[in-house]
Amino acid sequence: MAQLYYRYSTMNAGKSLEVLKIANNYEEQNKEVLIFTSALENRYKKGYVYSRVGLSRKVLTFEDNTDFTMIVQEKNDSLKEDSKKLSAILIDEGQFLTFKHVMQLTQIVDYMDIPVIVYGLKNDFQNNLFEGSLNLLLYADKIEEIKTVCWFCNKKATMTLRLNDGIPVYTGSQIKIGGNQDYLPVCRKCYANPSIKDNPLFPKDIN
Repeated sequence: MAQLYYRYSTMNAGKSLEVLKIANNYEEQNKEVLIFTSALENRYKKGYVYSRVGLSRKVLTFEDNTDFTMIVQEKNDSLKEDSKKLSAILIDEGQFLTFKHVMQLTQIVDYMDIPVIVYGLKNDFQNNLFEGSLNLLLYADKIEEIKTVCWFCNKKATMTLRLNDGIPVYTGSQIKIGGNQDYLPVCRKCYANPSIKDNPLFPKDIN
C-alpha cells in the first residue's frame, strides 16, 4: 500500500542528495519516477535538483497553481502504452507546498496507489512552520528526520540560522532563497548564542 512520506531536516543535511539517490535506485530497476522541486529554488539553475556534493538533475517544478494530480495522471496515462506506471513521486523543497498541494498528494497516494516522498525544511529561521511542513506533519503517513550536526558544536541541528552579510538576523520575510552564506544549521543553544568569533563566515571585527 502506498504512503505519503515526509522527510525533514534543517539546511545542509543532504535532502537533495537523498532525492537524487532514491530516483537513481528506482530507475536502476527500470521503474518510472517523477521528481519535482519548487519554482522558487533558483540558487543554481531553475528546474534542477542540485546537491552540494555536485550532483544535479533537471526536474519538473511546482508553483502555487500546480495540479499534481493532473500531472501524475497524464504521466500514468502515457506510460500505459508500454504497460508501465509510475512507481513513485519525489518532491524536493517540500516546505513550499501549499495546503492544496498536500491534499493532492494524499489523493495520489490513496486513490492512485503511488508512493509520494517529500523532502523539505520543517521550521523557518524564526522557528515557525512553513505551510508545506505544517500540512505534511498533519497528513503524512510517515514522518522521518534527516539529521545533521550544528555548525558551531557537535549537537544535533534542529534550527536554521539566517545570516545577512555574515551577521545573524531573526526578523524578516519567511522566504529568502539562499545557501551557506545565508543559512546555517544550528542547535537550539547556538541559535540563540552563535559562536560568531569561531566561525569563518562571520566578519573578524565583531566583538
